[in-house]
Amino acid sequence: MRIVGMGGSLAAPSASLAALTVALEGAAAAGAETRLLDLHALDLPMFLPTAEPPEPVVRFCNTIYEAHGLLWSSPLYNGTISGAFKNAIDWLHLLGDRRPPYLTDKIVGLISTAGGVNGLQAVNTMEFITRSLRAWAVPLVMPIPRASEVFGADGSVRDPRVAAQLRALGQEVARAAQQMTRLGHCDWMDSHLAGRADRGA
Repeated sequence: MRIVGMGGSLAAPSASLAALTVALEGAAAAGAETRLLDLHALDLPMFLPTAEPPEPVVRFCNTIYEAHGLLWSSPLYNGTISGAFKNAIDWLHLLGDRRPPYLTDKIVGLISTAGGVNGLQAVNTMEFITRSLRAWAVPLVMPIPRASEVFGADGSVRDPRVAAQLRALGQEVARAAQQMTRLGHCDWMDSHLAGRADRGA
């Protein structure tokens, strides 16, 4: 299983990057091959639909497409995901001509970090994006409030409960991705689909 983590922020240190790193540790502990895509280090150009994508963007999209599962982590800025995170997502438009297109049936784990008490808005945005790209978000999500109190400047996690939950998320993404790859579905999909139907009723 290949699990790719995408996220972080342009800030240093980055709480969202620290959270993503811990979640990837959980995926690795579950036996997955992991890779971290740090948005600061990637330094992707601004998305332009009419532009020929540069080679770093093509490599980025290929890495995402070849993953069995994904972990996404964004800070909460002004009630939503960061601009850097949204820009990376926009480049995934290039996957529309693949077969299958976009992120069809990939498993995604969602993390947000907030300076205040509510990081769920960014998670909600990422869940909408997950659906639009035809992927599946695992039921366990990780909105982390007061992130500056949770993470140290060196990326360490001060709260062992948060660290355990992040690792559990990584493990769940690896487990669900393996189920999806081998069986074509996950054991929580029926309830997930029922929830979607209820919300649409």
